Amino acid sequence: MAFTNRRLAEIFTDIAERLQIQGEVVFKTRAYSTVAENILNCPRPIVELWQEGKLDEIPGVGKEIARKLDELLRTGRLEFYERLREQVPDGVAAMLQVPSMGPQRVKTVWEQLNITSIEALEAAAQAGKLRDLPRFGAKTEEKILAGIASLRRRATGRMRIGDALPAALELIAALRGVDGVQQITYAGSLRRGRETIGDLDILAATLKPAPLMQALRSLPVVQEVLGSGDAKTSVRLNNGLQADLRAIEPARWGTALQYFTGSQAHNIRLRELAQQKGLSLNEYALRPLSTESKKGGAGELTFETEEGVYHALGLPFIPPELREDRGEIEAALAGQLPHLITLDDLKGDLQMHTTWSDGATDVMGLARAAMARGYAYILITDHTQSLAVANGLTAERIAQQRREIEQVNAELKGRFRVLHGVEVEVKSDGSLDLPDEVLAQLDIVQASVHTSLSQPREKLTARAIRAIRNPHVDILGHPSGRLINEREGGDFDWEALFREAAQHRVALEINCDPARLDLNETHARRALELGCLLSISTDAHAPEQFNNIVYGVGIARRAWVEPAVVINTWPLSKLLTWASSRTQGAAS
Repeated sequence: MAFTNRRLAEIFTDIAERLQIQGEVVFKTRAYSTVAENILNCPRPIVELWQEGKLDEIPGVGKEIARKLDELLRTGRLEFYERLREQVPDGVAAMLQVPSMGPQRVKTVWEQLNITSIEALEAAAQAGKLRDLPRFGAKTEEKILAGIASLRRRATGRMRIGDALPAALELIAALRGVDGVQQITYAGSLRRGRETIGDLDILAATLKPAPLMQALRSLPVVQEVLGSGDAKTSVRLNNGLQADLRAIEPARWGTALQYFTGSQAHNIRLRELAQQKGLSLNEYALRPLSTESKKGGAGELTFETEEGVYHALGLPFIPPELREDRGEIEAALAGQLPHLITLDDLKGDLQMHTTWSDGATDVMGLARAAMARGYAYILITDHTQSLAVANGLTAERIAQQRREIEQVNAELKGRFRVLHGVEVEVKSDGSLDLPDEVLAQLDIVQASVHTSLSQPREKLTARAIRAIRNPHVDILGHPSGRLINEREGGDFDWEALFREAAQHRVALEINCDPARLDLNETHARRALELGCLLSISTDAHAPEQFNNIVYGVGIARRAWVEPAVVINTWPLSKLLTWASSRTQGAAS
């Protein structure tokens, strides 16, 4: 097995979790968790560092963990891990996936009721057998059943786009230089920008498919070859994704790219349009219905570009993100397709964290990274005091941070502006974590709900609306609080929330963290219809996370968002005027 950074991180995370279930001391379990995170975020393959004898360069890797890494990479197995899996069975560890089931509760149901699987846990909860256990109760039992139901809804087998896109780009980079390859790109749901991906579709324009297929089969990221032919090869990658590579004749590139990008519903509508014109459309060409449906038939029309396919059907080019049969065909026929936002429209980033809370970089480091991207401004939004796990800021520390930001702005001499903000915690009753007089001193304030997301809809919605109505709150951050494939968002009354946000001119964030992408595309489009403003921000905790902006812009494009409604497409003067006018308007 090839040990990627991701696979190594998964192993050490699993070790930490099983040790927690056993009741191991906190500092030991935390050491494994920390190493797992550092391995995952390491810019170099751990295998390379191991080969160079540099495992000690990985933060948190001491002699004991270095020895375990060496054993694992040298032999392909880790005896300590195998013993641990025997001691804490896989089914027991799996129960940690259930919301409300922390290590102590897993240990309790395992030891006292001999429950060793999620299925057995569900049966026990349904039978009322959990409520009498220590620190459980009837409400906890209900939460566990709801958590299991939530887990099943999320068990789609689909990978987050933030994991799938880098894998696709790695494949493309490795194959682009193969002899005969003229064009190569990804298609399918990844090209349409969906938040989760089932598998990778890679297309390559070439007249020499054989060396291309051989090159894919021999890549080190390929774990298993599922099937291989003259023009298509399917493989399983080390990260678990299936990747299908298709060789396309360059003359048919446009038709194939359109077809394999999809969606199926969009393609059905295109075929209907073709039939109305007496044509048939497939991945190869447009043809008269009267001819045989085979390549090279009489009257066949091939296209080197997607634009050619759409124009032949009487349509303007439809961007991939819109191809879901959600009105895009009708809008195209009427000449009313939206002018979608692009990365180039953004003038700044309005959520990020520094070493003042849980970030990895200081203010100047983030400023210089943003300047390198061509931005004109950033907003520093460190957490506030109630979020203790993130080293949240008190009013006193905010004043100290302001002095640092002023010093950075002075050093930058007007070439760039660092705005002073905060990500203020919305408490369980809707009050904010800092007094109004502190918030009033900040340039722009983002409020976010991080805790108690399981509150009833009425209470959760009232909580968010109370924050929106505060005249010092400018942005509502990652509104649902979801984590894709991990945690469902809060059950808000979205219509009520959006109407309040529109009325008070509070922007709603599309958070670009690929684990969040929140607002999602459905909520973002409805918010847009109700007149809401939006922000698209990375929530970066380190400069490299600025690259996540591509995911948030993709969600915005899928939501039909145009630049004018996104506040960080505005010049700095307009942005600050908006923030100031909101506060003044509320005060008057």
